[in-house]
Amino acid sequence: MHKKPRHKKNSPKPNPKVTPEETSNQEASEGMRLNKYIAHCGICSRRKAAEFIKDGLVKVNDKVVAEIGYRVLETDQVKFQNKIVTPEVNRVYLLMNKPKDTVTTLKDERGRKTVMDLVANTVKERIYPVGRLDRATTGLLLLTNDGELAKKLSHPSHNIKKIYHVFLDQDVAPEDIKKIANGLQLEDGPIKVDGVSYVQGKGKQEVGVEIHSGRNRIVRRIFEHLKYRVKKLDRVYYAGLTKKDLPRGRFRFLTEKEVIMLKHFV
Repeated sequence: MHKKPRHKKNSPKPNPKVTPEETSNQEASEGMRLNKYIAHCGICSRRKAAEFIKDGLVKVNDKVVAEIGYRVLETDQVKFQNKIVTPEVNRVYLLMNKPKDTVTTLKDERGRKTVMDLVANTVKERIYPVGRLDRATTGLLLLTNDGELAKKLSHPSHNIKKIYHVFLDQDVAPEDIKKIANGLQLEDGPIKVDGVSYVQGKGKQEVGVEIHSGRNRIVRRIFEHLKYRVKKLDRVYYAGLTKKDLPRGRFRFLTEKEVIMLKHFV
């Protein structure tokens, strides 16, 4: 009885390293994947772009394309929600000390002033705010066209540290400070902060809260739950960034060191 010869499986050969220049040349000739193209337009992350594509919100040359891996050529015209989009060449990272009575949206249907109005004459690229601060809340806000970074900073799994300076209408009782520290049960579920204390050198009407939750109006609702009224709310720390040398209503571009910190260490 003859034994059948065994065929050895060919082990995969390691791919040679590809330089950024070679990648760029390849994309120019073979095209860029559609979800990557949308992400590079500064609209969102690649994963979110894939969802938009599947939902039929993306057109190539005026035809809906639902394939994530569709290759976009330089001669193609791409539309997102029926608006022509093009990849952002320059990545922009801007830190703002948001003033009061400013809406954290790209546009406001009621004609109210938005954070985009403050940067309109400074930035040519299409940037957008990461996360939200309600109209009355002041403090640190990041604006960028880097979809991947925006996703990282917004997703709760990354536990992005935020610190708020809260001004109340009355002294906060020590037992309420303990309640906040131990966690509260709100109407939309339990919430526990990472830290809470009176602001050093101030009265008991001013409290500092460290939190990573991104739930809507969460800091205000914590104090409202305990029958306090928030007179003023200011975000003083966000993802390793502070308001140092950044007056209210002003903004600045992040340094290269800060961008690296946000991308790799936060």
